[in-house]
Amino acid sequence: MAHTLEKYFVPEPSKYPIFGSVALLLFGTGAAMWLNNVGPGRWVFFLGIAVLVFMMIGWFGQVVRESESGKYGHRVDRSFRWSMGWFIFSEVMFFAAFFGALFYVRVLSVPWLSSGDNLALLWQGFVGNWPTAGPGKAAPFTPMDAWGIPAINTIILLTSGGTLTWAHHGLRHGNRGQLKLGLLITILLGVTFLTLQVHEYSHAYSELNLRLDTGVYGSTFYFLTGFHGLHVTVGAIMLTVMLLRAMAGHFRPDDHFGFEAATWYWHFVDVVWLMLFVVVYWL
Repeated sequence: MAHTLEKYFVPEPSKYPIFGSVALLLFGTGAAMWLNNVGPGRWVFFLGIAVLVFMMIGWFGQVVRESESGKYGHRVDRSFRWSMGWFIFSEVMFFAAFFGALFYVRVLSVPWLSSGDNLALLWQGFVGNWPTAGPGKAAPFTPMDAWGIPAINTIILLTSGGTLTWAHHGLRHGNRGQLKLGLLITILLGVTFLTLQVHEYSHAYSELNLRLDTGVYGSTFYFLTGFHGLHVTVGAIMLTVMLLRAMAGHFRPDDHFGFEAATWYWHFVDVVWLMLFVVVYWL
């Protein structure tokens, strides 16, 4: 019996990679100039952002149109799944590096510095407890309490994972009203999370004296939670695009990897926050 081989769709050469390269060049150059107060660095930075957004809208829009026109088969779908899987793996390694740095500081570095003759290398009165404002003599500060906004945000993100799963269930069973409502609720929960995080940062700066320059505790706290907030922002944008596509009639119960990719990313963000809540806030 003869078998028909599925053709693998190969897109035409695209102009968008060069736009992406120019965007990253402007973005990096502008950021360096802005941080060093050199010329119009701020405007170069935002120009890079604008070019990057243009590139993403154009390129992703082209992929959506190709997908909706039926040009993608199972082999392309498999390629997308592997690509998204490796992308999320790279994000896992990104956070693993900084969780590792936090572990090294808390478990190895600070206790070692406060032991034996090492105290002679530091300032008088240094105590190797966590959280620490070292290195250096920083002003007194209050660590962030886990059982306030962080606990509320944990409940919010866990709930958002449930509403997104509910939306996915609706899509798989042809209930598009459930799909749209679940996506909308998830997006609103994500925006609520970000709003509370901004309030948390304002409270930390104004009332707790917890700042970026509050030693290694302040820097690791803002770095980990800040980058997670950036990922929540990206995830909320992705889900907003999925909602707009759902309203336009996109996605079928048996063919909706664009939606699945966004759910993978959002659940990854949920898991990272759980780890952050335990390691950064609670312990």
